[in-house]
Amino acid sequence: MTDLTNLKTFVAVATAGSFAKAAARLNLSPAMVGRRIQALETDYGVKLIERTTRTQRLTEIGLRFLERASRVIDELEQLNDIAGPDNHEISGHLRISGPTTLGVKRLASSIARFANQHAAVSLELNLTDRNVDLIAEGYDLAIRVAHLRPSSLIARRIGTYRFVCCASPGYLGKNGTPTHPEQLQEHRCILSLNLVPRDQWHFEDQNGRVLAAKINSNIGIDNGEAMRVAAVEDAGLVYAPLVLVEEDIAAGRLTEVLADWEKYSLPIHAVHPSRQFVPRRVKAAIGWITGDLRR
Repeated sequence: MTDLTNLKTFVAVATAGSFAKAAARLNLSPAMVGRRIQALETDYGVKLIERTTRTQRLTEIGLRFLERASRVIDELEQLNDIAGPDNHEISGHLRISGPTTLGVKRLASSIARFANQHAAVSLELNLTDRNVDLIAEGYDLAIRVAHLRPSSLIARRIGTYRFVCCASPGYLGKNGTPTHPEQLQEHRCILSLNLVPRDQWHFEDQNGRVLAAKINSNIGIDNGEAMRVAAVEDAGLVYAPLVLVEEDIAAGRLTEVLADWEKYSLPIHAVHPSRQFVPRRVKAAIGWITGDLRR
């Protein structure tokens, strides 16, 4: 009977696109990955992967083998869920991708407490503002802050990512506090290089009228934490995610301005690959993170 470890290694190689990437995902050496693939090919007497020094591709048999192997692994996941120690405990490895700011401010603490609650689950959290390829890069779950485009992935909205406009008391004491978005042109503003467009901040009045305020900036930053530090150091007004600056506002290091105006917001989604079976650990993690974001 085929070693399931070798089968899982083959699926990792096929989806990652290279032995090296699969090795990094599995925390193995490329040589060990190669030995497992060779053992699998020997077991079945077929060539699954054509490999040169620069490229690799699945053979025709390898493509059919991948489809069946993925199905077998899914079935095994279901059996493990059914036959857990007490039919309630979840187990296995969970690989999660999340955006940097939300990840640092909320996701890291959330999954730490999730890990404490579920000792049989091992967790890996990768923070990046790049949209990872869940299937090719071997992620079980991604938390994304965006209006999502249609895809084959399964997405569930789990929260709202709100923005706020604020500045330090030192800056406002020296330069005054704007009372209307149009007055922002008279102020120094810290530009987020991640917003599109960069030089406009979105506001909405109580009647639902939208105003895209033009801003002036002598500082542009592509990292949320760095923007927050610059704002605390009196560099100017900042239009930033609430989760990034809420502690500074509560502590008085930053002061919200234009509070009567609605700011930009984005949906937060939990996204996972589309397949018939979703492991209980993935469902449990989504439920846990959702509860934390709504507190």
